Amino acid sequence: MGTSRTRRAGARATATTRAALALAAAGALTLTACGGNGGGDGGKSKGGSEGSSGGVSVQLPKLTGQKLQVSAVWTGPERASFLKVLEEFEKRTGATVDYIPSGDDMAGFIGSKVAGGGQPDVAFPPQVGVLREFARKGWLKPLGPEAKEQLAKNFSPGWRRLGSYNSTEYGVYYKASNKSLVWYNTKAFEDAGVAEPKDWAEFLKTAQTVADSGVPPVSVGGADGWTLTDWFENIYLSQAGPEKYDLLAQHKIKWTDPSVTQALTALGRLFGTPGLLAGGNNGALQTQFPASVTQTFSGEPPKAAMVSSADYAATNIAQTKAEVGKDAKVFPFPAVGSRSPVVTGGDAAVALKDTKGAQALLTFLASTDAAKIWAQAGGFISPNKELDRAAYANDTMREIADALIKAGDDFRFDMSDQAPASFGGKPGQGEWKDLQDFLKNPKDIAGTQKKLEQDAAKAYGS
Repeated sequence: MGTSRTRRAGARATATTRAALALAAAGALTLTACGGNGGGDGGKSKGGSEGSSGGVSVQLPKLTGQKLQVSAVWTGPERASFLKVLEEFEKRTGATVDYIPSGDDMAGFIGSKVAGGGQPDVAFPPQVGVLREFARKGWLKPLGPEAKEQLAKNFSPGWRRLGSYNSTEYGVYYKASNKSLVWYNTKAFEDAGVAEPKDWAEFLKTAQTVADSGVPPVSVGGADGWTLTDWFENIYLSQAGPEKYDLLAQHKIKWTDPSVTQALTALGRLFGTPGLLAGGNNGALQTQFPASVTQTFSGEPPKAAMVSSADYAATNIAQTKAEVGKDAKVFPFPAVGSRSPVVTGGDAAVALKDTKGAQALLTFLASTDAAKIWAQAGGFISPNKELDRAAYANDTMREIADALIKAGDDFRFDMSDQAPASFGGKPGQGEWKDLQDFLKNPKDIAGTQKKLEQDAAKAYGS
């Protein structure tokens, strides 16, 4: 999970628009890879109307003496960055905020808290399916007028729809992610004499060349099942296209569909070829997401040369000696079909208590003020279109964020995050477990599809 794993609820892009988006994102990332910290416009790129005057964009009420509890999945460096955001909220309102990590199973954590009458004031479901489940159960409080005003000013309609249920706005998508990226160790690539691959066949060939040079090519954090859903979704979107992606996300076609067979076959070419995974299949199954990133940029030689991860991998890379843009670069997820995929995710803030403090925090999180704090800390991109892109920590994050904003509403949200939590959002069950079993035995494509369909049908009630 590491952070956002959110889904797409609306906006069906045409094939032409989709291709243009993928090319725009690829162009931005190529510029970053070539330029490092000196690329782009030298950090002077502006986005929206926030500017860099240092002033505040939103007024918050005084909440002296009030206490709030906030829960999200973030731990480690991400938690540290988010605490800076909460500290600013405390400073400006006088409130006291207590942060409680939920663990990967946000649905189970919040469910137990609601049952005991001790739910937090604000939570950050990392899956659209969980947000809708909470709204359907009547656990969420609608956004107040101040928060809605900030949303209308700072967010595109697509992101506002993602935070809504039955036309009522509940969620503020504070943190977003571009999940169609591959980070690589530049020295490992140089030593192997390889360049950034553009398509899946070239990616597999590059991986084999790197393996032959003595460095395991691909790091997979298979202990966290959600990382495997990201691999599948990127391949599936690129091969099957956005229309079928939407159908599978809604379980309007079955997981036994030939398009799923094709995607698992492609993924099996990576998972099933000896020597391509760091630590082998068993090692990958025992590697958690943070380690999958840090082992790619630590040691001489490193334990891996590449890791497929969203932009937030920059937070983990910062825990190593590698410098983003120099030692650690990024390229778009290679095209498996006719075009490169663009899959996004995100974490939405929602109110579970109808309090002045909860609404004030949602209003703050919808502002450019709150987005700027984490953007400056690094390992973060925001769907807030008015955030000055100069706020981002380096050109790599700036270019990734700019590509996300330029995409507008033409994106596809993480598929597993759109599913009911029992299928797409819980450790040890559903899609996470089924794809872990596939990683263990990549030859069993038919068995994997059968199990995926059984679990999906049960979760969707169909």
